[in-house]
Amino acid sequence: MKVTRVAAAAAAVLPPLLSGTGASAETASEAVPGVIGAPHPWETGLQISATPIKHMMSDFHSLLLVIITLITLFVLALLAYVVVRFNRNRNPVPTRTSHNTLLEVAWTVAPVVILVVIAVPSFKLLYAADRTGNAELTVKVVGHQWYWEYQYPDAGDVGFDSYLVPDSDLKPGQPRLLTVDNNLVVPAGTNIRFLLTGADVIHSWFVPSLGIQLHAVPGRVNETWGRVEQEGIYYGQCALICGTNHGFMPIAVEAVSKEKFTQFLEEKKKAARAEPGVRLAAAP
Repeated sequence: MKVTRVAAAAAAVLPPLLSGTGASAETASEAVPGVIGAPHPWETGLQISATPIKHMMSDFHSLLLVIITLITLFVLALLAYVVVRFNRNRNPVPTRTSHNTLLEVAWTVAPVVILVVIAVPSFKLLYAADRTGNAELTVKVVGHQWYWEYQYPDAGDVGFDSYLVPDSDLKPGQPRLLTVDNNLVVPAGTNIRFLLTGADVIHSWFVPSLGIQLHAVPGRVNETWGRVEQEGIYYGQCALICGTNHGFMPIAVEAVSKEKFTQFLEEKKKAARAEPGVRLAAAP
């Protein structure tokens, strides 16, 4: 049943993908109300930051950009100086100097200092993104070939599957290759623990605006966390080549108010009681 759904979705997506037709994902945040985290045409920077960890990542990125720019300019200036100052016309007799203690110390110490400057915020970011000690909600993410399964262990194991919506079923304005039938619904302003694992092969749950990219490995549970600061929809995709339909298992995280999230869980529990054994999910 699940394999059939995946095959049908891929079959509907592949012809438009090859021909260049179909709904565009480039202006998703402009076309679909409530969309915040989505790609833009000719985008050169990072996507909008929607979690504390993503803010730290953006700051770290900016720091590295400054450092590498200064290094590049310094090396370029040094090369230009060497070409002008030490060319054959100006130095017909090359120097026989083989050692310069000051220079050797400088080009040894300077890289160490640069690495220390990079290492301090790097380790801080790694530690902060690892896990949260005061999670208010736990979400379990399971990667399948080729769809995502979401569970809410704190709510009595409420869960559902999330599949790509094929081009033929897209509504006006919905982004192609990013729209799913069931969004992962989470409450905004809440510390959320994400537990990731794989059911068959290794997948990678990647949502740029949330600053989350973690592998879903079979037989292992990886952990990270996030706190979505603003209500809206944030798109992502599997970032690991997990098989034939790797490019057709997108992610859509919908952040809502805590009141709407409570209502969403109640509706899911009610649906589960009405139809035992049937996994349902519909965004509120």
